[in-house]
Amino acid sequence: MRLALFAATALSLALAVGAQAKPGPATPEQVAEAALRAAPVFDGHNDVPEQLRDRRKDVLGDFDFTDTSGTADPAKGVAAMQTDLKRMRKGHVGAQFWSVYVSANLPEPQAVQATLEQIDLTKRLVARYPADLQLCTDSACIEAAWKKGRIASLMGMEGGHSIGGSLGVLRQMHALGARYMTLTHFKNTAWADSATDAPVHDGLTPFGKDVVREMQRLGILVDLAHVSEKTMLDTLAIAGAPVIVSHSNAYALNPHPRNVTDRALDAIKANGGIVMVNFYPPYVLDAARLWGAERDAVEARFKALNRGDPEKAKAALADWDKANPMPRGSVKDVADHLDYIARRIGADHVGLGGDLDGIEVAVTGLEDAATYPALFVELARRGWSQQDLQKLASGNLIRVLKASEAYTAAHAGDPPLESPTTF
Repeated sequence: MRLALFAATALSLALAVGAQAKPGPATPEQVAEAALRAAPVFDGHNDVPEQLRDRRKDVLGDFDFTDTSGTADPAKGVAAMQTDLKRMRKGHVGAQFWSVYVSANLPEPQAVQATLEQIDLTKRLVARYPADLQLCTDSACIEAAWKKGRIASLMGMEGGHSIGGSLGVLRQMHALGARYMTLTHFKNTAWADSATDAPVHDGLTPFGKDVVREMQRLGILVDLAHVSEKTMLDTLAIAGAPVIVSHSNAYALNPHPRNVTDRALDAIKANGGIVMVNFYPPYVLDAARLWGAERDAVEARFKALNRGDPEKAKAALADWDKANPMPRGSVKDVADHLDYIARRIGADHVGLGGDLDGIEVAVTGLEDAATYPALFVELARRGWSQQDLQKLASGNLIRVLKASEAYTAAHAGDPPLESPTTF
């Protein structure tokens, strides 16, 4: 009896100790940290190359990408850059699509040259930091870079003007390492309608559809950021491989023309693609979109009232800006877009495309490349699982990239699409 009592007491004690030793539920911070350690951020759109073109005319010289926090020039109204190696490491960024964007206002032959220069610049920047950055063109390279502790660096063209209406130029951009192309920027091309220009093609022209087909044959991801809804739907109707939307948000939460409608979201799900959310307040926050419209009207009024004196009009607008700052929103507003998209089409179809260094200001709490973890903590608070956070971080974009590679491999025997030259 004594032995039985002793055994029962010992068992009770062991159970009590075990209960005390059992860890409690993971905190949102712990869930976010675990997800980011397992799957580093693969961001779909960063404009550091544009900053280097605007600030330094593509001359790296003594530029130090280790820490760019001191690059502000208040006298010229230039803010500090939002990205550097130090902050990318802090933000758990493990892969980045660097945008080799050039202005859509350039004549197309100049746009082609400028894009070549931006590809060259990006390669020179990556080569300068071999311990931190690794140039990649496929998913296998990305995964190899992670094993070496390096940030995989890929290149995406932003706007079809970068190929000058030529499938031959498109093929050469692929040969140089470009792995996505946004079909338009803020203006229409001769073959695709933009979201922020008056439509002239009703989406894609026949040549535009050939551009999409040739991109997918080559293994260049089709990017539907910046394009009209009809261009999105035309593309998705013919796409054989998943597409991306590299830096846009949900139209249902903020009806900016740059955002993705429910109809397009549903088609992206059927295609297997992903929407990568943007951190720019006018795309995130309806109040910021409305502020922008009001500012445009105020600017037009000041110019009309001060004809012949543009400096006075500029000073008046600067005073208005000080008195009427843009509503910036917060991490929670970006999380709302991710929640909406994930609820509508699934957590397999979301990603991140912060647009850092392509925007003058980001939402509060996501100001630079160090701040991604704050968004993951917010999503973990809302009940996102570690698995879904890992998909958001990089799993979904890696899946899309591998699907694109598989499609290209399956069509390796297809001949290049041909089109006549125009001059």
